Amino acid sequence: MNESRETVYEFSAPLLDGRPMSLDEFRGQVLLVVNTASKCGFTPQYAGLEQLYRAYRERGFTVLGFPSNQFGAQEPGTEAEIGAFCEKNFGVSFPVFAKINVNGPQAHPLYQFLRRAKPGIFGIGRIKWNFTKFLVDRQGYVVGRFAPSTSPGDLAAAIEGLLDSR
Repeated sequence: MNESRETVYEFSAPLLDGRPMSLDEFRGQVLLVVNTASKCGFTPQYAGLEQLYRAYRERGFTVLGFPSNQFGAQEPGTEAEIGAFCEKNFGVSFPVFAKINVNGPQAHPLYQFLRRAKPGIFGIGRIKWNFTKFLVDRQGYVVGRFAPSTSPGDLAAAIEGLLDSR
């Protein structure tokens, strides 16, 4: 049982085009929330994230990408440049949000929540690098945190398990 009753549905953020989106729009879906970057060694994971999204979206799964420039300035582009890069290079069709901070005093409230819900190794809440992944169940609770080095494909069984449980 989750100690906090807070869920991801209580947060919102602007998309790359500036339109605000409430995460409540994803209520009832399994979510994979990922901080992304276009110039990172893990950037090819966009392809795996898109594969997961296409494989499971009809069953109620969505990937949510949150670009961040906090790690080695590996996301320097504008929102328009980020969107064009993701579409051209990886055919990304899942929602990608405007750039945010994931650590520090200016961290987006969603990431403050994610870090509290699943603080990671040794209980340190800080996001270590680009492509840290948070798995969220259909009730909006964070049920897993995965390192940047975890391949998106390695999450398929966990995603399927959450999709199969109601």
